[in-house]
Amino acid sequence: MAGRRYPHPLLAIGYLLGCFPLSLFTFITTVVLVCVGVGTVVVWVGVGVLIAAALSARAFGNVHRAWARCLLQIDLPSRPVLAPGEQGLTGQWRTLMTDRRTWRDIAYLMLEFPLSVFGFALAIASIPLVPLALFVVPRYAWLHSQLAVAMLGPDRTQDLTAKAERLQASRARGVDAAEAERRRIERDLHDGAQQRLVAVAMGLGRAKSKLDADPVLAKALIDEAHADAKLAVAELRDLARGIYPAVLGDRGLDAALSSLAAKCPVPVEVRVTVDPRPPAAVESTAYFIVGESLTNIAKHANASSVTVKVWRVERATGDQIVVEITDDGDGGAVLRSGGGLSGLADRAATIDGVMTVVSPIGGPTVIRADLPCAW
Repeated sequence: MAGRRYPHPLLAIGYLLGCFPLSLFTFITTVVLVCVGVGTVVVWVGVGVLIAAALSARAFGNVHRAWARCLLQIDLPSRPVLAPGEQGLTGQWRTLMTDRRTWRDIAYLMLEFPLSVFGFALAIASIPLVPLALFVVPRYAWLHSQLAVAMLGPDRTQDLTAKAERLQASRARGVDAAEAERRRIERDLHDGAQQRLVAVAMGLGRAKSKLDADPVLAKALIDEAHADAKLAVAELRDLARGIYPAVLGDRGLDAALSSLAAKCPVPVEVRVTVDPRPPAAVESTAYFIVGESLTNIAKHANASSVTVKVWRVERATGDQIVVEITDDGDGGAVLRSGGGLSGLADRAATIDGVMTVVSPIGGPTVIRADLPCAW
């Protein structure tokens, strides 16, 4: 049927053959742990056993996800076995036993075992029967994979809740980043172009008052005001480029990042593969992340070379643009509140992007930003 992508017969046979021993082991282990835990819970030993059962079920679920990803090429991301942030036996017990994903993993292990027994028999029978292998086995494997997607796939309710919380935090960080950018623009205008324009006005006023009495001095004052006016124009042009560079809008990320690399005192290799062009907000975010990173590397990293790679990744949740800046400097860069890297992370967060920094002492440093093309 349209929309169904059946696996290759050989992959389907391999998947069904491998599912049986895997399911047999995970089914027996889970059942034994649950039964022992329930039977000994009155003496508190069972609490630890039930926690072990929940942890093993989460781990077994990840093994089944990996097997399905490997053989059937379906998108089933692994889940963390332990809930981040929880400490102690009581915290883990409460989190694991109230998390719907734990129960979904256990339910899958129970339901998948009889299906794997039938699938194993079908795969064995299909080896001498070529028509059965070509027609029936891929369809059964596809049905099997749909159970895995339904039971082991992302929990839509929890994912939407987590996304809403992440977007709320991103919006708050975006507001802070926009306010900081506004203050920077005001400061640059006040300290730069505004002072130049005030000097132009004062110089022209002095020239006007001296025009009849001392034409030579008036001419010198006009020349000085003219020079200040040109400097003010240049500063305004640089400020405009800082808001959104013209080359980025006209020619895209490849040309804009190559321009940044040419100005960097450290040799920079740029590789960009993002066709078709991403949205303007994604382009500008990627541009400023690279620009600020190159500035920091030139000032602090003591690096001899930098590699900038930007590429597009197709994912089930939508395309993403990945920006990766690697330098061979001293390392030791960290994301800390109020720092320059934290500001870049805030900028990425405004479009629901995520930035990570890996920088061991001695290097190399890798700054990576994953920027969604839709948010």
